[in-house]
Amino acid sequence: MNTIINPVMNEIEIKKSKFITLLFPIHSISEINEKLKQVKDDYPLATHYCYAYILLQNKKCSDDGEPLKTAGQPILNVLEKHQLSHILAIVIRYFGGIKLGAGGLVRAYSKAVVEAINISTIKPLQLKTHIILSFSYEIEQTIHKLCPNLEIICKQYLENITYEGYATIDELETLKSHSKIKLQQLENSYRI
Repeated sequence: MNTIINPVMNEIEIKKSKFITLLFPIHSISEINEKLKQVKDDYPLATHYCYAYILLQNKKCSDDGEPLKTAGQPILNVLEKHQLSHILAIVIRYFGGIKLGAGGLVRAYSKAVVEAINISTIKPLQLKTHIILSFSYEIEQTIHKLCPNLEIICKQYLENITYEGYATIDELETLKSHSKIKLQQLENSYRI
């Protein structure tokens, strides 16, 4: 399972219709809803805002007024074919006056998403555990040597040092084996 690491925008024109594809890495349904609202605000004169997302087992697509299964489903199919997750693809269409027909729409929306994916930076997702570490000041460098790639999202320096972050299975085992580290494991999630 893979995801993109940065948002991507790509534009193509097919028979005078403009298709703007936006790809976003996502982590929650609320984030998806915010992105959809923001895109509609940013492109207020567009004819359609068709989209699809995959967030682990959660998948959804929308034709947003295009004929049934000619936009959202093709977008979703492309995401699945590329084995992507934690991704939202929105294709904004400005109608150019020439009808494409059902087959033409399927090809246009598919092509729009494929081209955007082709210019994306894709990375594999890893299952990581959200952790909180607490340890004394004298072993901070040891932590960095034991787990140089530990994903740290917050550091707090008080009586002891506290790190909040995400650890792979191997990093978790390494940290558990160190007797001077107090380790709290929270939920598992997929991360880049």
